Amino acid sequence: MQIYSIQSFSGKNIYSHRPVIKMVIDLGDFHDVTTNNLGNFNDKILELFPGLRKHYCSLGYEGGFAERLKEGTYLGHVSEHLILELQSMMGYEVFYGKTRMLKEPGLYYMVYEFVNERCGMECGRAGVDIVSRLASNKEVDIGKILADLRKITVESELGPSTKAIYDEAKKRGIPVSRIGNGSLIQLGYGKYSRLVEASLTDALSCISVDIAGNKHLTKQKLMENNIPVPYGDVAYTEEGAVQLAKSIGFPVVLKPFDANQGKGVTVNIWDDSQVKTAYHEALKYGRAVIVENYIKGKDFRVLVVGGKVSAVAERRPPSVTGDGVHTVKELVDSENSNPLRGDDHEKPLTKIKLDIPAKQVLSRQGLDENSIPAPGEIVRLRDNGNLSTGGTARDCTDEIHPYNSMLAVKAAKSLGLDVAGVDIVAEDISKPINTVSQGAVIEVNAAPGLRMHLCPSEGNSRNVAADIVDMLYPAGKPCSIPVVSVTGTNGKTTTTRLIRHTLALTGKKIGMTSTSGVYIGNECILKGDNTGPFSARMVLSNREVEAAVLETARGGIIKRGLGYDLADVGVIVNISDDHIGLDGIDTLEDLAFVKSLVVEAVKPEGYSVLNADDLMTNRFLERAAGRIIFFSSQKSNSLVINHIKNGGTAVYVKNQSIYICSNKKEKHLIKVHEIPITFDGMVDCNVENSLAAVSALYALNLPLEIIRMGLKTFKPDVLLNPGRFNIFDMGCFKVMLDYGHNAAGYNAVLNFVRKMNATRLVGIIGVPGDRINRNIREVGKICSKAFSKIYIKEDNDLRGRQPGEVAHILYESVMEEGMEKENVEIIYSELKALETAMLDAQPGDLIVMLYEEFEPAVEMIGRFRQELEQNTVQAAIAIENTVG
Repeated sequence: MQIYSIQSFSGKNIYSHRPVIKMVIDLGDFHDVTTNNLGNFNDKILELFPGLRKHYCSLGYEGGFAERLKEGTYLGHVSEHLILELQSMMGYEVFYGKTRMLKEPGLYYMVYEFVNERCGMECGRAGVDIVSRLASNKEVDIGKILADLRKITVESELGPSTKAIYDEAKKRGIPVSRIGNGSLIQLGYGKYSRLVEASLTDALSCISVDIAGNKHLTKQKLMENNIPVPYGDVAYTEEGAVQLAKSIGFPVVLKPFDANQGKGVTVNIWDDSQVKTAYHEALKYGRAVIVENYIKGKDFRVLVVGGKVSAVAERRPPSVTGDGVHTVKELVDSENSNPLRGDDHEKPLTKIKLDIPAKQVLSRQGLDENSIPAPGEIVRLRDNGNLSTGGTARDCTDEIHPYNSMLAVKAAKSLGLDVAGVDIVAEDISKPINTVSQGAVIEVNAAPGLRMHLCPSEGNSRNVAADIVDMLYPAGKPCSIPVVSVTGTNGKTTTTRLIRHTLALTGKKIGMTSTSGVYIGNECILKGDNTGPFSARMVLSNREVEAAVLETARGGIIKRGLGYDLADVGVIVNISDDHIGLDGIDTLEDLAFVKSLVVEAVKPEGYSVLNADDLMTNRFLERAAGRIIFFSSQKSNSLVINHIKNGGTAVYVKNQSIYICSNKKEKHLIKVHEIPITFDGMVDCNVENSLAAVSALYALNLPLEIIRMGLKTFKPDVLLNPGRFNIFDMGCFKVMLDYGHNAAGYNAVLNFVRKMNATRLVGIIGVPGDRINRNIREVGKICSKAFSKIYIKEDNDLRGRQPGEVAHILYESVMEEGMEKENVEIIYSELKALETAMLDAQPGDLIVMLYEEFEPAVEMIGRFRQELEQNTVQAAIAIENTVG
C-alpha cells in the first residue's frame, strides 16, 4: 500500500464543513483482497486496537465496523477507521471519514476528520503503514508508533491557555484560526482581527513585555507605585550574591534575572553555601541573579484581565506523602501515573521531575530519592508552586481582599499589561498586605498561564478565557467585517469588482481577491489570479480592511476549501459548461455541487444571492444558508414571483430598469442604459452581473443612492474593470479585449459585438488547454458563425497539451462549419496574432481578442496607437509641405 498524496483542508470544504485531510492511496497488491480473506488480520487489528470494536461504520450501531471486517471489506476502508481510532487514542473526538474508489483497480481517495493537523497527518501515515504491515504478516511496533504519535501530538497541540481562548472564541461564533504550528491564533477578521499567543495579546508594547521579563526593573516600577516588594538587588558573580545575601539578611531567595515558570528559583536560603549553589542554578536560566529577602507565606497567583481581577489561585509546591514502604522516587512515580499529569502543558497538571532542584530540596530535608519517608510524612519536592514544575493549585478567587485586588490591578497597570499574572506571597490573601511584613508582590508575568485557573486541583474552575475574550471584544464591539464571497462560471470577476467599487464609495477601505490580484483599498499587493483560500486569508488578516469582497473560484474550493468561516453574503452568478473533466468534475451537477459551498458557508442571518434564471438554482436552494435573494433578467420568472409572494427579496429587470422588491414593496433603482458596463443595455451578461452585485449590496443594507452611484460610476475601462469588454478606438478600427474562455463567455461577447454595427468582425481566439475537446470544438463552432476573419492563437500555458494541439482542434472545428480557408490563420503567439490583425485591419473593423495575458496586449495596443498617431501627423506634415 502506498500513499500518493495527503492534503489538509482547515476550512469548510466540499467534503465536510469540518477540517479534514484528503489522502490518495494505492492498495497495490491488496486492491482486490477483503479482510475476510486475510487469515487472522481481523483478530490482530481488533486485539491491537480494541477501540475499533465500538466503531459504528455505515451500519449505524456500535460494533458495525467489526461486523464489516468479518463480512469482508477493503483495506482502504480499514485504514480510514484505524486513522480515526489513532486520533481518538491521542485524545481527539473525531468521527467523520469516507473512502471512495478513484481509479481502477486500487486507487482510492480517503477523507477523514482532524482536530490537530500535524497529529492527523501522522496518524494517516501510521494508519496506512499499520494496515499494510498487518495484511502482509509483518511485525508492527505499536508501542513505538503510539509513543511517537503522542510526542507529536504534545508538540503540535495548542497550549492550554491558547486553546482555552480558541475554544471560547469558537463557542461565541468569533472567527478564529491558528497561524503556523505554534500557539499564535487570530480572532476576528479585518480591522477587528486580534492576535493572541498563549495569554499575550497584540495590544501590548514590547517595552511592557520587556519590563515584565526583567524582574529587577519590574520591582523598580512597582516600588515607584508604592506596591510592597521584597528588598533585594542584582548579583553578577557568586561572591556578589553571597555579599548581597549577608547585607539583606537570611533567609533569602535567589532567582534568575530574566526567566519564568519558576526555573532556577531557590527560596528560604539560610547560609553562604546554599547561596553559592543557588546562584549557579539560577545562572543556568538568566544572565544575572536577583537576591532578595525571603517573604514567608503562601504563593498566590492573581490573574488580572483588562483592569479587573479575573481569578486567584494558591499555588502549592509538589510533594508526596510517605507510607513507610515506598521510596521517594517510587512515590513520585506513583503520583506521575495520575492521568491528570502530563509531560508538559497538555494536561491539567505536569509530571513531577526529580531533577537537581528537586534533589536539593530533598537534601535540605535530610532525604534523597531513595529515602523511605515515614507514614504520613509530607515530602516537599520544590520550593515554588509553579504548575510547570509539578505544583498544584487551589482556587481562592472568592477569598482575596479588595485591597489586594487593587494592588494586583495597580501592578498590572504600572507595567502597561492588559493581561497579567501577579504573584503575591502572603500568609492570608483575605487580609490586606499593607506592608512587606504582611506580604509582597514578588513578580508580574506578561503571559501568565491559565491552566491553574481553568483546572485547579481544588476549588472551582474559572472561565478566565471568557474574560480575555470579553476584553478583546467587549459588548457591542464587532468581531468581523462584512464578507462577500462571489463565485460562478462567468462574470464573477466583474461582479466582485463592481461590489468592491460601490462599497468603496462609503469611504471604507475594501479588501478584494480576484483573477487580477489581491487589493487592499486601491493598492494591488499581489498580482495574478488570486481567487483561492490563501488570498482570502491575506485580506481577512489585514487590519486596514473594513469590508472584504472575495472572488472564490472552483480550483481553490476543490484543492484547499474556503479561506474564511462564514460570509455575510454568498453569491453564485451562474453555472455553465466549463472545467468539465477537471479535478473529478464530470458533469454540470458536479460543478454546481462544488460552487454551492459558497452559499452553504453563509451566516444564519446572512444572504445567499442566486440567479433565478440559472438551471442549477433549484439545486443551490437545497443547500443555501441564510436568507435568499433572487435576481433575474425578468420579473416574470416563476422563482421570483413565488419568492416575492412569500415576502422575499428579489432584484430584476422591468421596463429596461432594475427594481428591488422586498417585503412586497417594489423600489426603482436605475435604468439599465445608465449603467456604463451594459453599453446601453447591449451587454446582457453585464446586466446579469449588475443584478448580482445589486443583490449583494442590498443584502449588506447599503443605501440605494450609494448602490445607484456605484453602478453609474463603474466604467468598462482598464482602470475599473480591466480585461472585461475593454474597447480601444484605433481611429479607423477598434479593438476589444475580453477574457472569455469558454462557450458561454464567447457567446456573451459575440452577442454584444454583433450589435455594434462593425463593418467586419475579426476574432483572435483560443481556449485553455485543460478544457475537454468537446468544449474547444464548441468555441470554434460559435466563432465560425460570427467572425469574418479568425486568427487562432494558443496560450503560453498549454495546461498539459502538446504545442499546436488546441489550435488544431479549433481550426478543424472552424473549418467544419464552412469558413473559407483564406479567412482562418493560425498564429500561435497571442501578441503576434494581435499585431497581425491590427496591421491587416480594414476601416470599420472590430478586432476582438479573447486574451490569455492582459497587460502585454494593452501595451501593444498602446504602442500601435502611438505609431498610428505619429504616422498620421507625419502624413499631415507631408501633405502640408507638398501643398506649400
